Amino acid sequence: MAIRDKAGMAFDAWGLIGGLEVALDVDVLVGAYPDRDGPPGTPASVQAMLAEHRIRAGAVASLRAALFDMRSSNDATLALTATGEEAAAGEGAAVGGQAEGAPVGFVPVGVVDLRDPVGAGREMDRLAAAGVRAVRLFPDEQGVEAGFPSVRHVARQAARLEMAVLTGGDVRRFWQPFAGLDVSVVFLDTHFYHLGDFLVAAADEPGFHTSTRLLNSPDALETVAAELGAERLLYGSRTPHYEPLVPLLRLATSGLKADQVAAVAGGNARRLLG
Repeated sequence: MAIRDKAGMAFDAWGLIGGLEVALDVDVLVGAYPDRDGPPGTPASVQAMLAEHRIRAGAVASLRAALFDMRSSNDATLALTATGEEAAAGEGAAVGGQAEGAPVGFVPVGVVDLRDPVGAGREMDRLAAAGVRAVRLFPDEQGVEAGFPSVRHVARQAARLEMAVLTGGDVRRFWQPFAGLDVSVVFLDTHFYHLGDFLVAAADEPGFHTSTRLLNSPDALETVAAELGAERLLYGSRTPHYEPLVPLLRLATSGLKADQVAAVAGGNARRLLG
């Protein structure tokens, strides 16, 4: 794939990426936003997009669970990841999770509704009993602020159940409900403009991690690795609602060592999500 810079010159993105593959992408969605244009997010099309970008597995959560019905949609995610029926004929991937000659899998991530904290706590109990290792929060989509009691309630529940939390929202506010709980959290929306705030918050919280999706400044990944360790970085793409090539290219061209790149590209996510 050729990309043009501001001067109109083309360069070969895949040539720069080289042989880099992602073992587990921490930020993958199925489903569509009903109020905006975008891809349909069918499981088969998401799987095909991951395979196209050499992403071998995705930690997948349901947008429908976030927006409409968490329990039935979480059940659909569990069924999807259990049966491998995410691939459908004619959509660029073969049944059983095979695309372009390499297996592409889904790791289930539960979703809870922060607008219903009591129901969210019960759903987390149910998901944990089913073997789900992580829960995802959608505060922006649900109109929930970091200071709402529901967020702290879910954070405490995650700590009790030893579930990792993948959360959207502005890291400058959403670090607070998780502070002091000894819970593993991945901040999915950390922007490089706010990297300093993440660094100072995470310095006192060994469970705080960040997705690489928006860390696209020339030294953001290297700064996190130097200040906190590369084990705090997890590759995330938000497939299919974001361009996975951008964080992939940034990781491939970073100054991280080979073992650090491998950790960011899936090793750290496997440690947290199993």
